[in-house]
Amino acid sequence: MIEEQVRDRLNWAGNYEYRARSLERPTSLAELQRAVGEAGTVSALGSRHSFNDIADSPGTLVSLDLLDPAVDIDEAALTVTVGAGVRYGVLAEHLQRRGFALHNLASLPHISVGGAIATATHGSGDGNGNLATAVVALELVTASGDVLTVAAGDPDFEGMVVGLGALGVTHRVTLRVEPTFDVRQDVFTGVPWDAVLADYDAATSSAYSVSLFTDWAGDTIGQAWLKSRLDGGPVPAEYFGGIAADRALHPVPGVAADHCTQQLGVAGPWSDRLAHFRLAFTPSNGEELQTEYLVGREHAVEAIQAMRSLAPRITPLLQVSEIRSMAADELWLSNNYQRAGIGLHFTWKPAQPEVEALLPEIEAALAPFAMRPHWGKLFVADAAQLAPLYPRFDDFRALAHRMDPDGKFRNAFLDRTVFGQ
Repeated sequence: MIEEQVRDRLNWAGNYEYRARSLERPTSLAELQRAVGEAGTVSALGSRHSFNDIADSPGTLVSLDLLDPAVDIDEAALTVTVGAGVRYGVLAEHLQRRGFALHNLASLPHISVGGAIATATHGSGDGNGNLATAVVALELVTASGDVLTVAAGDPDFEGMVVGLGALGVTHRVTLRVEPTFDVRQDVFTGVPWDAVLADYDAATSSAYSVSLFTDWAGDTIGQAWLKSRLDGGPVPAEYFGGIAADRALHPVPGVAADHCTQQLGVAGPWSDRLAHFRLAFTPSNGEELQTEYLVGREHAVEAIQAMRSLAPRITPLLQVSEIRSMAADELWLSNNYQRAGIGLHFTWKPAQPEVEALLPEIEAALAPFAMRPHWGKLFVADAAQLAPLYPRFDDFRALAHRMDPDGKFRNAFLDRTVFGQ
């Protein structure tokens, strides 16, 4: 066990300073159990890619970066079991070498498996659930320091996957995999908004994964990124009046595309195409803030139009926005619980006071569409506002009280957004 002060107290973007008194880095499951069992209050620290205080603790932070990184593939069951601290890009490379794939990746492959699952982080695609929907089993270290393994079909399993760190420290995760597949990525620029909004379902179903990048101003979408599976039907040669890019592009205008995954229709393995950025680089580190709101699919066009109407307020603070789609699921605190939806993602300039002053206005504009904020990004909604948006919210709170009656895993974020204190 390595115990130390939290020397690097900043998150990935540098906008949040951790307040925990100490950081423990166990090198074995036994050490992790002891660290959790003996702590007064404790939270797991993942890849530090959250933009708020969800991963902080008033007492101890536990990092899983020194635990066994073994990746165990069950070829018969089509599953992989991996340490929660392993980054998705590392896991993807390992799976690809063995001939397997995950159903999707987030835009960044640098994030940890455990942290992404706990916050319902996602990629894009009408038929693709968020990353947590691949989970078939979890191994948790509970408040007592004991190990609890739960699997799909067990009572409360759907409530434990997107757990926000409130139920225990996830040690290992078992995910559903499939045979590897190839993907090509094509980018179109200057796509007319009117054409996309006139047939929004067709626009987002044009490829396995579709991302629309915009600054919300003007009559055109800046870029449309289409990721097409080569085993999934024809690849679109055009996209709603947009112009096919003749060079690789970064989502943020004017930024070199060196850190981005291969474009221009060059086919390659899923592990090198489904994310937007390459694992070998850490893009925009410390140069951005992020917010995301998810709304039901039936409200997609209205929600987009609401954001376009706020362009004079949003655009000056924005680097770029991304619009993605996700399938419905049954995970209690997933932003897509029992509803297919779209995500309205905002990558802001590092101007936190100005961004935080704008967020209530954005949330008010999206409130009629039952918006659910991404748990790991900046938002202002509290438990009183969030509870009505999740049919199983009270069930999750009851589950957390049963599993952690003394509040060992509680922190300011959970008190503010879940427990209402």
